[in-house]
Amino acid sequence: MASSDNAPSVPLGRVVGVHGVQGWIKVESWTEPRDNLFTYEQWQLERQGAVVDSVRLVAGRRGGRGLIAALDGITDRDQARSLMGTTISVPRTALPPLTGDEYYWVDLEGLAVYTTDGVDLGSVSHLFATGANDVMVVRGEVERLIPCVVGTYVTAVDTEGGWLEVDWDPAF
Repeated sequence: MASSDNAPSVPLGRVVGVHGVQGWIKVESWTEPRDNLFTYEQWQLERQGAVVDSVRLVAGRRGGRGLIAALDGITDRDQARSLMGTTISVPRTALPPLTGDEYYWVDLEGLAVYTTDGVDLGSVSHLFATGANDVMVVRGEVERLIPCVVGTYVTAVDTEGGWLEVDWDPAF
């Protein structure tokens, strides 16, 4: 079921396995810190971009090296197994508001990337965290890893226009 306000959803993780026999699931979280995923009580479970279920988080905690969760109505291993591979999303309206030059990764993915001199480098495929800063994977004629540091390497962002500008040498 889609959320009642029809807000676009934002992926925050995925179901990667089952835990025990009482319907608990293993989850991979894309939030920072990882257990921030548990601050959202209502989850949309999606397959290939389509919402297959809307569920309420009953409990969540660290379990071994990962995270485990219990969902309302999921009471056995077979039900939990049927959720494997689904993406965990929440309505965009549930996310904390951003300030200043902050962006959610999902807002940058897919944007066209140009240098300050107007050279087309491709588009943002995805981002990942290093300890020091986030890094954009820009795919064009070649794949480039560009630090996502607003004001230093990222000089302009126009999410509505579908592009961002970087101070980056195209030879790298």
